[in-house]
Amino acid sequence: MKNIISTSLIAILFIFSILFSQEKIANDAKVRDGILIHISSGPENAHKVVMALKMATIMAMDKDVLVYLDIKGIEVVLKDANDITHPTFPSAQESIKLLLEKGINIYACPSCLKAAGKSGADLMTGIQVANKDRFFDFTKGRILTLDY
Repeated sequence: MKNIISTSLIAILFIFSILFSQEKIANDAKVRDGILIHISSGPENAHKVVMALKMATIMAMDKDVLVYLDIKGIEVVLKDANDITHPTFPSAQESIKLLLEKGINIYACPSCLKAAGKSGADLMTGIQVANKDRFFDFTKGRILTLDY
């Protein structure tokens, strides 16, 4: 009798562990990875800039995306910035507009703005001054980085 109860208890525990693990796998599958697009290049590297923005647009189809601009990259998102173009790519301002419409956050480095004699008031509408906490809370999944 003890043997039957022990065997039954083990079987029940085994079934519950399988059910629990399947639920965890299903929940983990719902978590999207995040892509951090880091742009430190500016207008002097048009190809890098528009490629980075195009990748952000493509990745936003099924990933959480955050775009971060620093060093020369801040020049791309200033109100008075000239649009950046390169053959076969959407322009920088077209891509920025599309990303913002999709709800993608685009951030500029506050220290880089200050070093350039600029502030958040000098940024295009919709571009935000970076906040360190946003680097970690924009996604629940892994954070992968693409640097341009």
